[in-house]
Amino acid sequence: MVLDRQGYDDLIMYLTQNLALFEKPGEIKPGAPTVMELIEDVIAQNVMLICEQHTELNTEQRSLIVREVDGIVYDLEEVLSSITTQPVTVEQHAFIDEFAGLVKNLFDNAVSQQY
Repeated sequence: MVLDRQGYDDLIMYLTQNLALFEKPGEIKPGAPTVMELIEDVIAQNVMLICEQHTELNTEQRSLIVREVDGIVYDLEEVLSSITTQPVTVEQHAFIDEFAGLVKNLFDNAVSQQY
């Protein structure tokens, strides 16, 4: 659906261009989740939004979205493996929110084009 598209390649390029955010210390709010906890939370929220907003999707199509999102989370985990258990900084939080929104946009566009 999206993993084999140019938009996903562009998204990974955007991540690699911003890896410096994950290599430097920054402000950490009290009770901040780990990098991986935040990624999983924000991505999951966006998957639920996709499914809620696209009521025309059947179970098979929703399952495909979930499988592809799992692949995206796996890719993120691989790229950020050295810091996934560290508390997320304010700057990282903002980037992860933006990245998750871009992932959602990829799926919204794919759903609109296919269905």
